[in-house]
Amino acid sequence: MKKIFITLLVLVGITAFAQRPEEKKGKEHHKTMHDFTPEQIATLHTKKMTLALDLTSAQQSKVKALALENAKERKEKMEERKAQRKDKDAERPTKDERFAMQNAILDHKIAQKAKMKQILSEEQYTKWEKMQAHRSKRMKKHKKHAKKRKGPKNEEK
Repeated sequence: MKKIFITLLVLVGITAFAQRPEEKKGKEHHKTMHDFTPEQIATLHTKKMTLALDLTSAQQSKVKALALENAKERKEKMEERKAQRKDKDAERPTKDERFAMQNAILDHKIAQKAKMKQILSEEQYTKWEKMQAHRSKRMKKHKKHAKKRKGPKNEEK
């Protein structure tokens, strides 16, 4: 009985230590990306795409302009959300407001796809779509695990 207890204790301890560095890594990456300017983010994004898709210099300049536009827009939205969180009296969005936000996001994604289709060759575009699908899958998985770590939300304390 004593051996079983010690074995379980060791397994629980190893499991707990194995998960901590991964969480820190994600948080560190998240913080560093917030520290970058939109120009820096666009440059990094363009270089990553160049490596993955073998972009020409003309394609690089177009992708960088698009990435810069997106990075600036994301920074603005992030600042708005921060301001809303600080405002204690702010209410959660209504059902119609959430629908409008989701609709706007999907419209933006459709426009992005159309712009990328104009910039990239057919082969590059196919590869880019696969990369986007993989990224989306990873983000959903990350979001699912983040919810598990946070646990149920307490509305009133």
